[in-house]
Amino acid sequence: MRDFMAITKALADETRVRVLLALQRGELCVCQIVELTSLATSTISKHMSILKQARLVESRKEGRWMYYRLADDQAPEVVRSGLDWALRSLARDPKVLNDKKRLAAICNSDPHELCAARESGASTRRKR
Repeated sequence: MRDFMAITKALADETRVRVLLALQRGELCVCQIVELTSLATSTISKHMSILKQARLVESRKEGRWMYYRLADDQAPEVVRSGLDWALRSLARDPKVLNDKKRLAAICNSDPHELCAARESGASTRRKR
């Protein structure tokens, strides 16, 4: 029951579902997810925490950067089923298709450059 409730909570937010769909492409850096969603890094971190609690995503840290990917085949059946259902149900949604196009462009950029650009933009905003 606990897994089911965590999954339904995670899937109850459009941003979190968009991120799951984006992760179908493969592992993404937080900066790439931030770029796709146009949300603050702290907001994305909170969303990713909820997805991770539901075991829908896995993460790894490399230096300063955090990377996320969809749960693998070792995830509990309820997690795999919930993930499969969400991904299948929204595969042809116009917003999802638009995100795929944007994500293709984002993935052509170096994620470290995206992070650096975000950080310099944030420090510029703080100085004003």
